[in-house]
Amino acid sequence: MGNDPAHDLAHFRRVVATAKQLCMEESASWEVVMPAAWLHDLVNVPKNDPRRSQASRLSAEAAIQFLREEGYPEEHFDGIAHAIEAHSFSAAIECRTIEAGIVQDADRLDGLGAIGIARCFAVAGLLKRPLYEPSDPFGATRQLDDLKYTIDHFFVKLFKVVDTLRTESGKAEGQRRAKFMREFLDQLAAEIHASKQDG
Repeated sequence: MGNDPAHDLAHFRRVVATAKQLCMEESASWEVVMPAAWLHDLVNVPKNDPRRSQASRLSAEAAIQFLREEGYPEEHFDGIAHAIEAHSFSAAIECRTIEAGIVQDADRLDGLGAIGIARCFAVAGLLKRPLYEPSDPFGATRQLDDLKYTIDHFFVKLFKVVDTLRTESGKAEGQRRAKFMREFLDQLAAEIHASKQDG
């Protein structure tokens, strides 16, 4: 996985664990969900790479090649490939199956809550992006730009992800995680404000 701490083996394990839970709750196909969850980011394209929107398609192709070599039953290939392709936010592919919705929810939930905050800042450090714009940290009077400022990413993408969750249990968990993220931002705002007062 290279040097991307947000897409390390722990990320895969969390996504698989969440996908297992959602798969049981939604009575979905275990044979599709599990390999798709394990292999959803098999090809990792960096966030700032122009090929980013192709990452899920490349992952799906690599996953099917791997599963074919391992002798996995081919009747599941279409479902697995679709679930992997559709999980990506940047690819903007509509989920056609409950299995694709589960893999998408599991991956997107890992971008929310405490772990989502940690991953957001890990990627920002990798890309050498500042935490916030000093004069207007939360974009009250400026255009938000998450390619320049880390905090902007919460508003440009992360909070919007909550509204894209597809399963009922995924939606409920997403709301809980988003609440924690808003509390974190409230605390951050208070600390930034206090530092300006002290200055």
